[in-house]
Amino acid sequence: MSVAFISFRFPGIDRVRCAFQTRCAADDPYAGGNISFSVGDRAYMVTAHRQALLEKLYSQGVQAWAELHQVHGDSLVYEPEGIPCEVSPTVEGDGMATERPGLGLFIKTADCQPILLAHRSGRYVAALHVGWRGNRCAFPVSGVSRFCEHYGLRASDILAVRGPSLGPARAEFVNFEQEWSEAFRPWFDTATRTMDLWSLTRYQLQQAGIPERQIYGLDLCTYSNDNAFFSYRRSRQTGRQGSLIWIRS
Repeated sequence: MSVAFISFRFPGIDRVRCAFQTRCAADDPYAGGNISFSVGDRAYMVTAHRQALLEKLYSQGVQAWAELHQVHGDSLVYEPEGIPCEVSPTVEGDGMATERPGLGLFIKTADCQPILLAHRSGRYVAALHVGWRGNRCAFPVSGVSRFCEHYGLRASDILAVRGPSLGPARAEFVNFEQEWSEAFRPWFDTATRTMDLWSLTRYQLQQAGIPERQIYGLDLCTYSNDNAFFSYRRSRQTGRQGSLIWIRS
């Protein structure tokens, strides 16, 4: 079973690695590596994709991964347990944090933003699932703050990277007044009725205390790159790709 991903390393943090899964084909809604059990795909295919991804990452230091039943909220789970590839997660939440080497923090997306965080020591990492509702409740701010508070860290020592997600030209919100608030008006283009979620997330990470120079982004739009990523906005019936961060032993 073929799976592929984009590798990312934070400058100066050799122990921490990141991976952003890409789609290998687009001939049916789930083809190319869907890793979610909850979107209508065949369970044996999902398991095969997940096993293939974990096997590829094993050589890079991932011994197991932790995963949540994501609910578009702002809860953060500390030191989650790893789960087998064939098991669907039951613990609800949208963020995880750990200091355990070898444990990958696994986020599923199909337009939402996977935000991966690392402390400059390489000893602590976190992963956030941030959809537009996550931006609306300022999860990038509260997630970073709680991550730092739990482990006794300073936000100025955190580095962040945002993975492939819905780009500014495709994040349309025709009901902005009902779905957002005036506080978010600076990121809304009234002419196109679109939100620049990438810039909003960068702003919120800075509000949390992360210096701008320590915020990175893979500016790849999931909607626009149909042969590389699943996108819920492009096709309601679709799979999910995974993003992971881990500490090497």
